[in-house]
Amino acid sequence: RLELDTNPVENAIRPVCLTRKNALFAGHEVGAENWALLASIVATCKLNDVNPAAYIAETLETIIDGHPHSRIKDLMPWRFRKTSSQPQ
Repeated sequence: RLELDTNPVENAIRPVCLTRKNALFAGHEVGAENWALLASIVATCKLNDVNPAAYIAETLETIIDGHPHSRIKDLMPWRFRKTSSQPQ
């Protein structure tokens, strides 16, 4: 049985909608694209009960340490809490 309720989706996009006006001041198209990418990462972290700051910091450290491109899926937020030292 599928619920016809869209509340989870509406709640997930609410922060983006609320800050849409702020994006008008990104300064340039590239700035707006970067903001959108970061907003997407933060939203995905929150949907997976992952601390966005901890995820971004640890993921950047992992990439700097030479994480192979062929294993990029290991760095997704839904895998972060299972493999990191982040408190549950």
